[in-house]
Amino acid sequence: MPSLIDIRRRIRSVKNTQQITKAMKMVSAAKLRRAQDRVIAARPYAALLRKMLTDVAAAATAEAEDAAVDNPLLAERPVERILLVLVTGDKGLAGAFNTNLIKGAQRFFVEHGGASVTLELIGRKGRDFFRKRGAAISGEHIGLAAKVAYRDTAAIARQAIEMFRNGETDAVYLLYNEFKSVVSQKLTLARVLPLEMPEQSAPVDYILEQPAAEILDELLPKCVEMEFYRALLESAAAEHAARMTAMEAATSNAADMIDRLTLYMNRVRQASITKEIIEVVSGAAAAE
Repeated sequence: MPSLIDIRRRIRSVKNTQQITKAMKMVSAAKLRRAQDRVIAARPYAALLRKMLTDVAAAATAEAEDAAVDNPLLAERPVERILLVLVTGDKGLAGAFNTNLIKGAQRFFVEHGGASVTLELIGRKGRDFFRKRGAAISGEHIGLAAKVAYRDTAAIARQAIEMFRNGETDAVYLLYNEFKSVVSQKLTLARVLPLEMPEQSAPVDYILEQPAAEILDELLPKCVEMEFYRALLESAAAEHAARMTAMEAATSNAADMIDRLTLYMNRVRQASITKEIIEVVSGAAAAE
């Protein structure tokens, strides 16, 4: 049976851990609010950009037959080389946030076993995991989730675009956690190159000063850059939500453990007092 000193030491250790997890929960909650606002603000812009891209592509096709198909970012070709952009976190203590992403990437490798898959890794957790296993890595980016900036994500997107244009890769995929709610994140795999044009519904009749094909050439890279930027925003918000939920559960578990240890300590102390009383009574009886 452990001594009272050992139990008190363990209770004190659990209380210190509880203070840390509680502080981390509060920090994540504050960061989540800002990240959630940025995600909500970015979603309508991305949706409208996609809608406008579809309308301009339809206008370009109407002006010159197959004009939209001739754009290199829309070119479909046999998929032999794939670039998978994996967006993970830089830190742990976020529940299954990073684990689900890494497992999703491993499933992607299995499902596309006939193709050569190269990784573009955003985040330290994914970088560390796949570097140890000798995976083919085209680039590593650490620290972007702390403060998501468009210029950083656009640079990664432009690099992927150049690889696709030069024929170094036949398809580019994004794998990230999409923010749904504080307690829910959705593992999302999206193909960004070649771009998939959504079905057109109620097209807008734009008045175009330039040929539609030229405008399309400018819009397509912007759309890809926006997909990368939104993926980083979604991932950052999802990570803060996952960490806040995990730290809340850890704080609650620490409180339960403290209660159990306190009850056990009281039982040990009571047993010790009872033993001392019995020894005193036994000694008094023997003296008589």
